Amino acid sequence: MTTQPPALLIAGHGTRDEAGAEAFRDFVKELGRRHPELPVAGGFIELSPPPLGEAVTELVERGVRRFAAVPLMLVSAGHAKGDIPAALAREKERHPGVTYTYGRPLGPHPALLRVLERRLDETLAGTPREDVTVLLVGRGSTDPDANAEVCKAARLLWEGRGYAGVETAFVSLAAPDVPSGLDRVARLGARRVVVLPYFLFTGILPDRVRRQTEEWAAAHPEVEVRSADVIGPEPELLDLVMERYAEAVAGDLRMNCDSCVYRIALPGFEDKVGLPQQPHFHPDDDGHGHGHHHHGGHSHSHAH
Repeated sequence: MTTQPPALLIAGHGTRDEAGAEAFRDFVKELGRRHPELPVAGGFIELSPPPLGEAVTELVERGVRRFAAVPLMLVSAGHAKGDIPAALAREKERHPGVTYTYGRPLGPHPALLRVLERRLDETLAGTPREDVTVLLVGRGSTDPDANAEVCKAARLLWEGRGYAGVETAFVSLAAPDVPSGLDRVARLGARRVVVLPYFLFTGILPDRVRRQTEEWAAAHPEVEVRSADVIGPEPELLDLVMERYAEAVAGDLRMNCDSCVYRIALPGFEDKVGLPQQPHFHPDDDGHGHGHHHHGGHSHSHAH
């Protein structure tokens, strides 16, 4: 008798942008089509339907008793470290007999770096890379480890690819913001810049990155500025989710704990160490009033 493999649960952030939410839902459906041997469901932590709890209920109603949860997120910030584990623990109480493992976020991964490189090539349209400085723009977080992951992705994108430089900025909650990042690369001498959003799908924040880029470019005609597209539902992304699923099922979890504010006392964040995680719900998706600084800490017990 063959044992049914654990189901796959995709956990998304959520957005007020319907096109972005629909892109997530389409992505989950495509994973299900590609892997008919697996029950696949997906839900959001906030802002968009379906909620994560509803996705778990859907799996349970399909007879699932084991699943692996993969956060469809690029970095380990409060959602991946706290909200999703807390929500999954709550669902385990709601559905006695259900067990799960929890995978790790997606980036920075060589497959995603290849997609970012492709987005740059599309935007450059033949412009020599050595003439171009890239500004990689992340979501931004009050978690310094999450922001450092964006800087790590920028460095990995720069290594060996021949760009004049790859700098970082953030669209919310962290410095430098997009205009300040563009100011910085201009002061460093950049005259051709591509702003590259470090986001999976379209949404309010990527739209804001593009708008702020266009506003800055209009005020600085001496610098040529172009905007690249988001990562999108590329085959590499679909494959990477399955890689994270396989890691979780095998128990091969390599969560980044070395510089996590919930485990290590970092300067200015000492109060976060060791406090229990509680799920929270954001009032909006604009990077303000999120209450991230109330996250508390977490136990880092990512496998259950």
